[in-house]
Amino acid sequence: MAKEQYNADSITVLEGLEAVRKRPGMYIGSVGSKGLNHLIYEIVDNAVDEHLAGFCTSVWVRLEKDGSCTVRDNGRGIPVEMHKKGVSAARVVLSTLHAGGKFDNNAYKTSGGLHGVGSSVVNALSEHMDVKIYRDGAVYHDAYEKGVPVVQLEKGLLPVVGRTRETGTQINFLPDGEIFEKTRFKADWLKSRLHETAYLNPQLTLYYENRRPGEEEKIIFHEPDGIIAYVKELNSGKTPVHDPIYFKGVVDKVEVEAAIQFVDTFEENILGFCNNIFTQEGGTHLIGFKTKFTAMINSYARELGILKEKDTNFTGADTRNGMTAVVAVKHPDPIFEGQTKTKLASADATKAVFTVTGDELQMYFDRNVEVLKGIISCAEKSAKIRRAEEKAKTNMLTKSKFSFDSNGKLANCESRDASKCEIFIVEGDSAGGSAKTARNRQYQAILPIRGKILNVEKASMDKVLANAEIKTMINSFGCGFSEGYGNDFDITKLRYDKIILMTDADVDGSHIDTLLLTFLYRFMPELIYDGHVYIAMPPLFKVIPKRGEEQYLYDEKELERYRKTHTGDFTLQRYKGLGEMDAEQLWETTLDPERRVLKRVEIEDARLASEVTEMLMGSEVGPRRQFIYEHADEAEIDA
Repeated sequence: MAKEQYNADSITVLEGLEAVRKRPGMYIGSVGSKGLNHLIYEIVDNAVDEHLAGFCTSVWVRLEKDGSCTVRDNGRGIPVEMHKKGVSAARVVLSTLHAGGKFDNNAYKTSGGLHGVGSSVVNALSEHMDVKIYRDGAVYHDAYEKGVPVVQLEKGLLPVVGRTRETGTQINFLPDGEIFEKTRFKADWLKSRLHETAYLNPQLTLYYENRRPGEEEKIIFHEPDGIIAYVKELNSGKTPVHDPIYFKGVVDKVEVEAAIQFVDTFEENILGFCNNIFTQEGGTHLIGFKTKFTAMINSYARELGILKEKDTNFTGADTRNGMTAVVAVKHPDPIFEGQTKTKLASADATKAVFTVTGDELQMYFDRNVEVLKGIISCAEKSAKIRRAEEKAKTNMLTKSKFSFDSNGKLANCESRDASKCEIFIVEGDSAGGSAKTARNRQYQAILPIRGKILNVEKASMDKVLANAEIKTMINSFGCGFSEGYGNDFDITKLRYDKIILMTDADVDGSHIDTLLLTFLYRFMPELIYDGHVYIAMPPLFKVIPKRGEEQYLYDEKELERYRKTHTGDFTLQRYKGLGEMDAEQLWETTLDPERRVLKRVEIEDARLASEVTEMLMGSEVGPRRQFIYEHADEAEIDA
């Protein structure tokens, strides 16, 4: 057989926005719900940048009846004059990657959209996009289909379709079903993001409207107290140790703003933002904040005689347990890791936050010694509990040390290359036995668990660490855990690239998934953030027609479609559980990487995820009941 030629003809050049459609994940992170909602955020962020520049006071966001989204602002409007490329500047901005007004500091002092790809990426990934620009007394119009312009320019300029005294930009777009797994925007995620934006911009008003049938809703988001109100809202339902501490300052053109409040629950909740973008993975601004805060608390504790000479310093986790904080920076030229901007990498942000935190908190603490003592008291309690937990953890690990297989549960894979290995957490011995027989022993490990694990949201740390199923998972994964006061999580020690929850496709299976996800989210959230956690999708049915091929169906909707489109008799087999499948069936439906269906677990909004987890899995019944009532129509009922 002739070898394939690799020459100049092998090099493909993607013109215009083709690159975005070819590799959408490079620009929006994923083609799931997270990436879908990201389209709205890109357009909203452009409007917020107009606000930061001093030209926009209001933003309107509508979810339309046809599934599209409309975003409008009252900023200056995208420039429509002739660009040096020979067409309207607006056409260049909307249809060219890395084109925009944010590459220097003339049009925008600070900006969330820095790569010039936001609106053009939305354009490329939309079935259609319609644009109206209100500027210079006229309404200009442009439109696209899958990134391709469909409006004829007049001597290179956009056509005028009306007259107006208003200014701003309106963009309506419908996500492309050929690109995205689903095209229905998550309303809860969007509302949370808009509310967050209102807290960070106290002079901005955001108008949200949902026109989708059965979901009609209007909300105005306006928070004149800014991030002070944000911290109070994050701490609602908890007992504060003191009133919020607020400070701001500027170092080398980097603006720093922060609000802090300690509460009586010992957990850390610090949210970082740069130019209104939530940095989910933190970054240099939070490093500066945490480093300086820890140093100050230790210094004051020794100065006040609370820490003696023989005492060791409080750890960073000690000084921050009980802390809720919002740290927001505005940077003229920030460096992010990746287009989705989940982590700030600008080194000067560390210096700016470090300096402002030190200067401002010193003035505050010197004037408010009782508040300072209350915060140090939190650190004392944390250190005491941490030492007790570390002792309990050491005893637990000493008593339950075992190799991969010595407890008889984990059937490990042969490979030790973590990038190729995956572990299936399977419900029960029956399904576990089938999975062990069906798997590829080279890279697939099977870990059977007994029924429903402990609900970690309600349990104390000693009960969690004493739970046999949880201990087995912690030891099997190999990367430790990061909950409470014993933070030894190290993702580089993770033994499996994929952790796959494989439970029955019924209500009990979903409950077990929920308990497992609660454990992973509270004790090993980095596994979810880094995309290592998946849920297997075993089929519910197998149809065997008298004529034609046998087929697996994964839910009631697929069965309904099959009944409508299939002619002739067929036998229907329903799988009540994974244990009902033989090894061959389990392999071809659920284990085989070439044919299986997996759901990757993602977290779009960390604050919302934490609140919902606490509500649904915690001890309070009232809020959980209300949530269930409000979302009952979204439930998938097992028949």
